[in-house]
Amino acid sequence: MKKILIVEDDPNINELLQLHLKDDGYAVQVTDNGKKGFELAQKGEFDLIILDVMLPEMNGIQICQRLRALEIFTLILMLTAKSEEIDKVMGLESGADDYLTKPFKIREFLARVKAILRRQEIQLLALKKEKTLIYQGLLEIDIEKRKVQFDQKRVELTPKEFDLLYLMAKNPGRSYSRGELLELIWGYDFSGYEHTVNAHINRLRSKIESDPNNPSYILTTWGVGYRFNDEL
Repeated sequence: MKKILIVEDDPNINELLQLHLKDDGYAVQVTDNGKKGFELAQKGEFDLIILDVMLPEMNGIQICQRLRALEIFTLILMLTAKSEEIDKVMGLESGADDYLTKPFKIREFLARVKAILRRQEIQLLALKKEKTLIYQGLLEIDIEKRKVQFDQKRVELTPKEFDLLYLMAKNPGRSYSRGELLELIWGYDFSGYEHTVNAHINRLRSKIESDPNNPSYILTTWGVGYRFNDEL
């Protein structure tokens, strides 16, 4: 049984989500306080966190950022009452795996929950079928353990950073557009948010490149997007 944490301060939404998730067979825990939600999330006992942006004591963006900083990579579906592009981008760039804008239909919400959990299962199954290790220059990628080392030193990556690196490293030389990377890594079209890919690529470069301003591994294909260097 998948375990889901709901961090939402609207009692009506809380009750509605909890009711339908339980009907679908999920184990659900609920809190209406950001600080409490952060404390619960740190235990790492959940498969998915439903996280509202606007919360008392600690907002959703802060919770997401702090969890990722602590290397807690539980799936996060962020809820926001705001429809502005900047709020969605901030949610994704803080480490959320998906977002949903209020108001939403309960069927859409349940479908999104199933999709995000299923997507992770598919990715894990695919990883098991791939070769265990990828070596490129000073870079070592352990697929099964989702572990990356650069020059024999552990590199801590978020799930999306790892997925981006793995996708490109297993297909060196192939250029991916930002739109393709959004669809392949985030699972569906985030049209208009291609700069989210740029932010993730920049952070990834800062972690695996000796000189991020002159990258050796993740190269820019001008007018297209990005590719992994096939001439190492």
